[in-house]
Amino acid sequence: MTHFLVSDENPAGHKLEDLLCNLRADIINRCNKITNDQRPEAMAVLANNVKILEHLTESIHLATESTKMLDRSFGPSTAEQGGPARIGVS
Repeated sequence: MTHFLVSDENPAGHKLEDLLCNLRADIINRCNKITNDQRPEAMAVLANNVKILEHLTESIHLATESTKMLDRSFGPSTAEQGGPARIGVS
């Protein structure tokens, strides 16, 4: 069973790209709080967060592309209404 993502067992879950976008927004908010902190630790954390944001942005792109591919191939998902998975085995 998935904890966060839409699945047969979790029809109220979220799309991966939506979760990643929310996570990215949270990290950006945290970055805004430390951008003026010149201590080495804060600067290192900010630099790490920027790298993480780059990876998240790429992940969002990949997840969005996967959703588009599934939509084109199999139509819109009905998992949120309890419909079957479009690919894979249950």
